[in-house]
Amino acid sequence: MARNDPHAIPPELLLKAYRAGIFPMADSRDDPEVFWVEPRMRAILPLEGFHLSKSLARTLRRGKFTVTCNAAFEAVIDACAAPRPGAEESWISARIRESYIGLHEHGHAHSIECWSEGRLVGGLYGVGFARVFCGESMFSRQTDASKVALAWLVAALRRIGAELLDCQFTTTHLTSLGAVEIPQSQYLQLLSQAQRPYSSGEIAAGRALADAVGDGLGAGFGDAASLALPLGFASLRADAAGSSSPGNIIAQSLTHTS
Repeated sequence: MARNDPHAIPPELLLKAYRAGIFPMADSRDDPEVFWVEPRMRAILPLEGFHLSKSLARTLRRGKFTVTCNAAFEAVIDACAAPRPGAEESWISARIRESYIGLHEHGHAHSIECWSEGRLVGGLYGVGFARVFCGESMFSRQTDASKVALAWLVAALRRIGAELLDCQFTTTHLTSLGAVEIPQSQYLQLLSQAQRPYSSGEIAAGRALADAVGDGLGAGFGDAASLALPLGFASLRADAAGSSSPGNIIAQSLTHTS
């Protein structure tokens, strides 16, 4: 198990770093060391600013992929670390891998997977706490698979009242989906705001939502509760129950801003 690996970054330390606006990387897949990164400029994707193109909306409505949450975390991180055309090397080292699996086991790292005919064809993973989700990496083996995973992520985060989706670094792919770049100082302000304590009303609403969704998701709700991504995802799936295309619910939710 990852949590028993003596080389893994302890989950408490890893989460503390994210709460302070820094994160680890490695120089290569085989690098035994990690370094801590605090970018001067930070990419975020405003949750009300996700760009849902007409083609992506069609892909969602057609239900091209089966989408799950936390069904294959280790497979997702391995796919993200695998060599790709034009990017044979990866910053996701064995130590990074084991560290995030440990964080996943503690309930603060999550994945979203896209499947086609039983095969994992796309997905993403990241770190969640308070009203924050820090996206780490994504991969795609079929056209639009990673975009569909990101659309589900945004919709699920909006469902639970999350406020900050961190993308770390700007890429053309993320910019096309609505990501913007801001100074680290501004990011730290948003990060601090998104970590404020939950009100009793928010906790009650979260507990009620968890009870409505079921699957034991309400068990972890207490005075210091954080509204986790799996709850938002499960709520969306519950809304889509009986629908021939759950993705239609996602497309509708992303078309209308609150």
